[in-house]
Amino acid sequence: MNTVTGFFKLLWAAVKGEEQDYTTLSIRKSIVLLAIPMILEMLMESLFAIVDIFFVGKLGAYALATVGLTESVLMIIYSVGMGISMAGTAMVSRRFGEKNYLEAGSASFQLVVTGAVLALLMGGLGFIYAAEILALMGAEADVIAVGVPYARIIFAGNLAILLLFLINGIFRGAGLPHLAMRALWISNGVNIILDPLLIFGIANIEGLGLTGAAWATTIGRSIGVIYQLYHLFNGKHLLTIVRENLVLSYKVIIRILKVSAGGMGQFLIDSASWIFLTRIIAEFGSNALAGYTIAFRIIMFTLLPAWGLSSAAATLVGQNLGAKKAKRAELSVWLTARYNVIFLAVITVIFVLFGEYLARIFTSNTEIIDFASEALRIITLGYVFFGLGMVMVQAFNGAGDTRTPAFINIVVLWLIEIPFAYLLAITLGYAATGIFIAIAICHSLHALVSWWLFRQGKWKSVKV
Repeated sequence: MNTVTGFFKLLWAAVKGEEQDYTTLSIRKSIVLLAIPMILEMLMESLFAIVDIFFVGKLGAYALATVGLTESVLMIIYSVGMGISMAGTAMVSRRFGEKNYLEAGSASFQLVVTGAVLALLMGGLGFIYAAEILALMGAEADVIAVGVPYARIIFAGNLAILLLFLINGIFRGAGLPHLAMRALWISNGVNIILDPLLIFGIANIEGLGLTGAAWATTIGRSIGVIYQLYHLFNGKHLLTIVRENLVLSYKVIIRILKVSAGGMGQFLIDSASWIFLTRIIAEFGSNALAGYTIAFRIIMFTLLPAWGLSSAAATLVGQNLGAKKAKRAELSVWLTARYNVIFLAVITVIFVLFGEYLARIFTSNTEIIDFASEALRIITLGYVFFGLGMVMVQAFNGAGDTRTPAFINIVVLWLIEIPFAYLLAITLGYAATGIFIAIAICHSLHALVSWWLFRQGKWKSVKV
């Protein structure tokens, strides 16, 4: 009874959020206190996608295909955001391990400025060339006609997307995952309320259709960023941006770009591989693309929480390396990996048994359901390996070694997965099924390679 009570007290402490010294706290307790808000944060992030696809699914296959194609390209923006976010987690966690809080605040300011400039550049290009981007992705004429206004709003609003990722990475590095979690709760809550109102309208107010979904998402994320900025500047935490930090330091920005380059690279490579796979899927029609889009959103709903659990390893590695406790950092990774593998093993069973029922939530089109349920059954057969690999990658990133995962991505996702998927789907005629098989096999291989390289231990000597 006392054990159960203690566990629930620990869960409440994790959600409530308290600043801790994760270089001295027990490893198991540290993982729980960091992972619970990180998992809830990622659940909120994945719920963004699920809510959008739920309402957009009622607008038909063209709307679903538009979201799928735009999301694939948007992964490039996510990649940049996640790359700089990795730099934020690595640099801030290392400074916290060293107990150098003023330098952590300085790094945070430079990170925000760098991310904002990159977001504005990418957003402008996406807004201007939205139609051309959709056409390049293989969209049919009807999809382009419906999707351009949606894509323009999403691309233009990417400043909020990137800052949301970036600042949450900073919070995680500082051991403040509850602030990252709350930012996603707020932005997702606004999105859930606005989605049906802006898409379908209310009373005598006509809805905006697919464009309404774009506005709901952009407004929700923007409000979340406002919340983040308030906590970065309010001075109530060890992590705070003070007057002394409000000076651009090109030396720090260069260091940020060096650390984040590998992070951007690994996610850009990963995103590009998904874009290529989506482009191949588009060859088999809008129903196949819609089914793949639904399956991808459902898969992300479970992978993002697993990524949240993995993120605990990144913070623990960074802070403990800063405190000169490399052995403790390594033990934290192995224990986190064990928990993640168990979680995704359970999810695998659920998807294999109930994949079709999950797909039916989003559409009544039988052909789309068949594509989505098949994707869920096949891709998730590699989930156990995914769980291991995600923790290894986050451990590298937390140490500031973002180049190793980028190298693995190039070899496995570009040189192996894309040609293998094309071979199975087009050359051998397995169509969409071949792509699903390639994803399951190659991401499992990715995990095993990451595990082997982590055991070599070179990440312990990286300086950030």
